Amino acid sequence: MSTSSPFGRLLTAMVSPMRPDGSIDPEGTRRLAEHLVETGHDGIVVNGTTGESATLSDDESIEMVRLVADAVGDRVTVVAGVGSNATAHSVEMTRRAIDAGATGLLLVSPYYNKPTQAGLIQHVRAVAEVSDLPVMLYDIPGRTAIPFDTATLLELAQLPTVKAVKDAKGDAWATSHVLADTDLLYFSGDDATTLPWLALGAVGTVSVVGHVAGREYAAMLAAVDAGDLAGAREIHTRLIPAVDAIMKPSQGAIMAKAALVETGVLENATVRLPLVESPPEHLEALRAGLKESGLL
Repeated sequence: MSTSSPFGRLLTAMVSPMRPDGSIDPEGTRRLAEHLVETGHDGIVVNGTTGESATLSDDESIEMVRLVADAVGDRVTVVAGVGSNATAHSVEMTRRAIDAGATGLLLVSPYYNKPTQAGLIQHVRAVAEVSDLPVMLYDIPGRTAIPFDTATLLELAQLPTVKAVKDAKGDAWATSHVLADTDLLYFSGDDATTLPWLALGAVGTVSVVGHVAGREYAAMLAAVDAGDLAGAREIHTRLIPAVDAIMKPSQGAIMAKAALVETGVLENATVRLPLVESPPEHLEALRAGLKESGLL
């Protein structure tokens, strides 16, 4: 794949492997990071939503960055989620993540306290000015209640370290405007929109299904690069059962961990409350979807 993106192009928002008692599993984390490298990824997102960042302590979040950075070395980028609803906390976590080996930053819009767009701009500016590492903005108003408005993205694109957007807003026309008017790199932040966003001009994806479909997404990117939209569409269509099986029954982190157990990458699918592990009927649907997509 092209090296035109400082984050890489095929990234997965990595789960945080846990032991049965709910503690971070260092060996499982290293094994999963190695698996992602081996299946075509050139970047890994740590401490994103799928990494259960909301229930990790600060020290655990930094431990996850360090474990992944140590496991992958300089083979792929390590993009650390540093977002929170307190700007000072995000700045602190940015500094700590960099010290732990992060080579890129993922910054979600502040959740729950619902700042204005002016406040959102100042929040991003405070984090972006901490270092010269590239920053990827995470636009997911379905979780945060605060979108990055188009005008806000146009302004933030002028900051030298703000390089990209992980888009889970699902507004293709707004995305088209930003792509037309800025140099921001776009990444699909929803597996269902990977191919449509690539067709619009996105550079890559930050996936959940990529935990078990890295090679397939790498092939999709290569097909789009080659102008082979029919080939890319065939992969997109083949992955529909797997995407549905992982993203629809309950929640991405829950089902991604279950998929990694089914495929033998992880030993257990432990998640932290308020998340709970998959019931038998979800696991049956997961196995069926993975098999139909050729992943199991």
